[in-house]
Amino acid sequence: MTPGELKKRLREKKLPPLLFMHGEETFFLERALRDIVDKTVAAGDRDFNLQIFHGKDCRAADVLDAVRTLPVFCPTRLVIVRDAQDMPAAELELFVPYLKDPVSETILVFTGSKIDGRRKFYQVFKKVGALVEFKKLYDNQIPAFVKEQAGDVGFSFTEDALALFCKRVGTQLQGIHGELSKLRNYLGESKVAQADDVKAVVSDSRIDSVFDLSDAIGKRNTAEALRLLHRLLAEGVAPLLILAMISRHFRQLWKAHELLRQRAPEKEMIRRIGINPYFLNGLLAQARRFPGERFRGIFEALLEADLALKSTGASPSALLESLVLRLTAKQ
Repeated sequence: MTPGELKKRLREKKLPPLLFMHGEETFFLERALRDIVDKTVAAGDRDFNLQIFHGKDCRAADVLDAVRTLPVFCPTRLVIVRDAQDMPAAELELFVPYLKDPVSETILVFTGSKIDGRRKFYQVFKKVGALVEFKKLYDNQIPAFVKEQAGDVGFSFTEDALALFCKRVGTQLQGIHGELSKLRNYLGESKVAQADDVKAVVSDSRIDSVFDLSDAIGKRNTAEALRLLHRLLAEGVAPLLILAMISRHFRQLWKAHELLRQRAPEKEMIRRIGINPYFLNGLLAQARRFPGERFRGIFEALLEADLALKSTGASPSALLESLVLRLTAKQ
């Protein structure tokens, strides 16, 4: 079952008696779980008809007692087991007989970060229950998510404002949700967020500065790259984090360079690079500055810097300065 199908079943009040929600994107999972609680058991009926267990602390016997208890003055009983991946395999197997013959008046919901298909519990559940996976969004899906969430709370973005917002907040959906709430309050009666509004509300974080550094290196602007590097180090950003972000940027540049060579269409580039569409043109402009044969040397330099940062007593600042000079050299 997909998240969309789950939403439809919930709207129609036709939830299956056995449901397992899992995946990396906890924002969507938690929102779906909240909707299930809200639409399955009325607030006044929850004392007797809603029970929540946690995988690390619960026993299968206690959960089974709960699911076999009939609802009180309510058509449905809801039992939730959170973080089911923390339960021992032996405990999970105790659910197998119930999975094959669930109580029709009870909805049993498991949640977890992942499933282990080798375990008997999951093999049986897949046959008799509904598994719903909540996958993390790709970078190029974030703008659409931001626009949708902003629309839900009554405002929209100009194109520049949306690009800036996405650049500053990153890909953590819970963080995006919080920043959108702050921006909505800041806008007041206004229905359209401008770039200046985003600048005023969404903080210019250290991670944003790392992106700026990568951008300056990609443009081969040595002076700006060194200035940003020194600023980040002075603010206490870990040298290995700086190196990781630079490496990520050059992986995208190499992909962009190859896709340009193949004359791939823009939609294909966005999908294969995994980039926010608003930043594609800038990335392609940078990719054109680097001959294809240079990328192998660049990644050798990045690997050398990584090994040096992890295994020598040399100054991290000096190592990263040397790397920046090497990457921005016009040769």
